[in-house]
Amino acid sequence: MNRKQRIKELLLNVFNDFSIVIIDKSHLHTGHNNFDGMNETHIQILLKNNSHKNINRLDIHRKINELIKKEFDTGLHSIEIQIN
Repeated sequence: MNRKQRIKELLLNVFNDFSIVIIDKSHLHTGHNNFDGMNETHIQILLKNNSHKNINRLDIHRKINELIKKEFDTGLHSIEIQIN
């Protein structure tokens, strides 16, 4: 299972009121500090709230960072989180 799949699975288990899309943006960083653009190191997470419940965006960001800490320990460099 690749990093995108692992992250999506982790998030789906917690954020079941959301549609989740994971995008690998690593290729956009090719050449930066001799980076080759491989290995899913730069990830964008798109969450769409499918319920009418109020959400706390800061709590969601914190929870996502907590859930994917292991990914940062194994090569993930950055995430971009967009919540709609």
